[in-house]
Amino acid sequence: MEPFPKEKIENIYRLIGKNVKKIREQKGLSQLDLAYSIGLKSVSMISFGEIYLHKKHFNIAHLAKIAKVLEVDICEFFEGVDEIIKEDN
Repeated sequence: MEPFPKEKIENIYRLIGKNVKKIREQKGLSQLDLAYSIGLKSVSMISFGEIYLHKKHFNIAHLAKIAKVLEVDICEFFEGVDEIIKEDN
């Protein structure tokens, strides 16, 4: 079995970030407000995670906290991930 391509993982991180951003904006919350709400002291983790800048991405703890603040099921952040996984290399 061939290893899971790094590019797919990076695409998954990008998609999760986009989903977080979309839902955050739908809920009318700024990046700074979200950062403070999950216990961060600056906006950079949210900002970088939403666009996968400098390979920064949300971990499961971030996503659980963000889901609670945004009052959504954590699964909403993973919408579309199956398609990336199923894509041919």
